[in-house]
Amino acid sequence: MTATPGRAAYRRVLLKLSGEALMGQDAYGVNREALARIAEELKSVVAAGAQLAVVIGGGNIFRGVAPAAAGMDRASADYMGMLATVINALALQDALERVGVAVRVQSALRVDQVVEPYIRRRAIRHLEQGRVVIFAAGTGSPFFTTDTAASLRALEVGADVVFKATKVDGVYDRDPARHADAKRYDEISYTEVLEKRLGVMDAASIALCRDQNLPVRVFSINKPGGLLRAVLGEKEGTLVRGG
Repeated sequence: MTATPGRAAYRRVLLKLSGEALMGQDAYGVNREALARIAEELKSVVAAGAQLAVVIGGGNIFRGVAPAAAGMDRASADYMGMLATVINALALQDALERVGVAVRVQSALRVDQVVEPYIRRRAIRHLEQGRVVIFAAGTGSPFFTTDTAASLRALEVGADVVFKATKVDGVYDRDPARHADAKRYDEISYTEVLEKRLGVMDAASIALCRDQNLPVRVFSINKPGGLLRAVLGEKEGTLVRGG
């Protein structure tokens, strides 16, 4: 797909952002500098003309309470994680509003005094009106990851692509932090990702994208301008699609 210079190559995109991306160099929690930097990255995407939805994780918050959750019932622990994503969504909403971006948060769990409930048609309307929509609380059900929520929401709102923000600049055949000779793929199929267990996203989310032919681009959130380049249609990171 070829983009007009300075203009988005996609009409509507969904960004999967991990909670850990908000930590910066901290052990857990939300780092103000990291949050502000990400908000500026998202602002540039909106300025390029793309409609932007975000699914955010909660690992940075849950990490701080993980020792207390050890041995806890899985469903209860998952609900704690979902609530952590609401905290992150509110933090990102505030950061975006500080840089002049219109934004709404919708939660799959009802927290009506704080954020909107997830309503598909309302979310699409927000996107059409140029607002960033942050989807919190995953799918609203335990045993499903926020990766799966990202694929699901992308399909529900008609996104053209999922952008998966990670710590590394794409998909590798093995861990590049442990293997200096690790090979990065420019493009790879859904089937290869699943068969080789490359850990791009969880298997359910990749299978969902494969079944609906929804492309996924994996890139580094720590690389300045990486998200914008991907939205402009440049070959940033690794593209996962059929074939």
